[in-house]
Amino acid sequence: MSQESYGWPQMAAQPPSATETQREVQAALAARRELGPDYDDHIAAGLADRVEQLAAVRLAELRHRGEQGSAVDRAEATSRSQQFVLGIISIGAGIPITAIAATNITPGLLGVIVSWAGIVGVNAVFSLGRRFGRSH
Repeated sequence: MSQESYGWPQMAAQPPSATETQREVQAALAARRELGPDYDDHIAAGLADRVEQLAAVRLAELRHRGEQGSAVDRAEATSRSQQFVLGIISIGAGIPITAIAATNITPGLLGVIVSWAGIVGVNAVFSLGRRFGRSH
C-alpha cells in the first residue's frame, strides 16, 4: 500500500517540524475515532509508514554528517603526515647543507644561519599554507 492511500503527503525535502508531526498524529487519531475500529489497521499502517520515513530522513542526515566528519579527519591526518615527513626530510637535508655552508662560506656561522633560516622558512611556508588553505 502506498502512503498516498492513507492520506499522507509525500515526504518533502525538509523533514516536518514537531508541530506538523503532532498534527498528523492527531488527525490520524481523529480519523480512527470517526471511522471506527474497522480502519485501525489502515491508520496504524499509515502512521508506521510516516515513522519509517522520518527515521529514514534522520538516518540520512546522520550519515551525511558522519561522512563530512570522516573527510575532515582524513584531511587533517594527511596534513599532519605531510608536515612530519617534511620535518624529517628537512633535518636529513639540513645536516649536509650545514656542513657545506659552514666550510664554503666565510665566516662559517653565517653559512649555517642562512642555510637553517632557509630550511625553517620552507617549513613555515608549508605549515602556514596548509592552515590558511584549510580555513577557506
